[in-house]
Amino acid sequence: MQLIECPWCGPREEVEFHYGGQAHVAYPEDPAALDDEQWAHYVFYRDNPKGRFAERWSHAAGCRRWFNAVRDTATYRFESVYHPDQPKPVIP
Repeated sequence: MQLIECPWCGPREEVEFHYGGQAHVAYPEDPAALDDEQWAHYVFYRDNPKGRFAERWSHAAGCRRWFNAVRDTATYRFESVYHPDQPKPVIP
């Protein structure tokens, strides 16, 4: 069982968390101006790299808060966690 560090609750078992997708995806400034293809791209298309990746996570069985994490998708190892209002870290 892997421990994930919740920024508010501390380390907890991974079964308490839910994955929320790619972090730092900006909402369109004028969503009404998007055509169907542009809207579909915003809703469905996400990066899928092998290696370090910024993601959103929810502590669903704990404080129920959202946070961001940098996780290596090849090893599943969490490298850092941070509050959603903090800027995206530089990922080489």
